[in-house]
Amino acid sequence: EELVRPIQDQWAEIKYRQPEKLQADQYGKLAANVRQLAAEHPGVPEILIWEGIVLSSEAGAKGGLGALGLAKESRQLLDEALRLNDRALAGSAYTSLAALYAKVPPWPVGFGDKQKADEYFRKALAINPGGIDPNFFYGEYLVERDRHAEARPYLEAALKAPARPGRELADSGRRQEVQALLAKVAKEAK
Repeated sequence: EELVRPIQDQWAEIKYRQPEKLQADQYGKLAANVRQLAAEHPGVPEILIWEGIVLSSEAGAKGGLGALGLAKESRQLLDEALRLNDRALAGSAYTSLAALYAKVPPWPVGFGDKQKADEYFRKALAINPGGIDPNFFYGEYLVERDRHAEARPYLEAALKAPARPGRELADSGRRQEVQALLAKVAKEAK
């Protein structure tokens, strides 16, 4: 936990306080720091998970086909973290992999796979049923598939998730994202 705390804090600063146009470069710099930490502490699943999260965030900020290499590298790191300890960081590797499988284009362009995304979201929720991230990302996934009624309970659970000590900025930013999705769901219900 202590090794990854600075990474978590920097990631939240980039995600929730930096302009979108600067985020890709900032994530790239953070990824270099995480790679160094991973080299100093090999085989630590929590570090691998955060390296995967940072790379997938960089891929999302970059967008387009140029981001596919980052997404693939993220997937490899998260798969390795799962092999080491699938419960590390309350199953975060499952949540992050599920989001990757949901957002990356399918073959022949990428490795996206909606069935695999659904399977990994369910595994993440089995480990951390009240967590803000698995509930948010699964709710987002359902909204993106026009399954608004199914998404609502997961988004509401994300709002009710307990605060994570030391993760106030991340929790606050995530709750804003949840509220925006709930507003979209409510608008679609009308």
